[in-house]
Amino acid sequence: MIGEIRWYGKRLDTQFNELRLVPISDLHYGNPLCSVKHFLYTVKFIQDHDNAYTYLNGDLVEAVVVDSKGDIFGQRFTPQKQRDDVIEMLLPIRDKILGMTTGNHEHRIYNKVGVDISQDIAQSLGVPYRPEGMILKIIFGEGNNRTKGRPFVFWGYTSHGYGGARTKSAKAIKAERPAGWVSRADFITISHDHVVNASPDVDFIPDNRGTETDNGFLSGKIVEHRKELIKTNAYLKWGGYAEMGGFPPSDLATPVIWLLTPKSGLWNELPGRPKQAIRVVV
Repeated sequence: MIGEIRWYGKRLDTQFNELRLVPISDLHYGNPLCSVKHFLYTVKFIQDHDNAYTYLNGDLVEAVVVDSKGDIFGQRFTPQKQRDDVIEMLLPIRDKILGMTTGNHEHRIYNKVGVDISQDIAQSLGVPYRPEGMILKIIFGEGNNRTKGRPFVFWGYTSHGYGGARTKSAKAIKAERPAGWVSRADFITISHDHVVNASPDVDFIPDNRGTETDNGFLSGKIVEHRKELIKTNAYLKWGGYAEMGGFPPSDLATPVIWLLTPKSGLWNELPGRPKQAIRVVV
């Protein structure tokens, strides 16, 4: 399951002026509190909008097994049927899935018997798969930097997440950490904690171009780079383990990441003169 980190990308329609990314994670299909209705709302939204795409970020199935956390007698269906049903529900948007990681629930089975059902799902849908996390390169549109035929490029990093946390601030910091490791990313998404959070972050990138000063030194600009740090939702109604453990209700509403270009209809809503921009609708 461990592999050297690589990026995965896809060239999308040159006619797109903006893109909507709708990350899918923490479905927990097989849990009796799973809201399949809300999940299918998300799938239909992606299916109905030409410029809507997604990536899968783990815990799509409940996958309770012997000696693992969770109620093995209360879960619906076997892990195999959970896997098969998730594949069937995602088939209508298979061409709109940009990549996939795994979650701790799927990892339970891998730890027990060495079978990776996340890999099964990815292969059935024909999408790139890297269990630990994935750097995404998203290419679309044209006219970048006012150059005909030159596309816009956005970078993202996603990983399922880890550990326990109770407060929103403790959950949110898990998206802040990889923001320092993947400095070129325009957005970071971390799942696992079932609470939606979105916040901007800024770092500085030196511009390679510079001018020579009178005394022989070089000097150049520092470019401000803005990124969005996003914690994603879950499709679990409140109750059971979460309620007994004192965890807050899950947000069933999926965040939408808007990748905007100057040709977007929303561009005039932005102040300043950025070359491209990202906004998160929660």
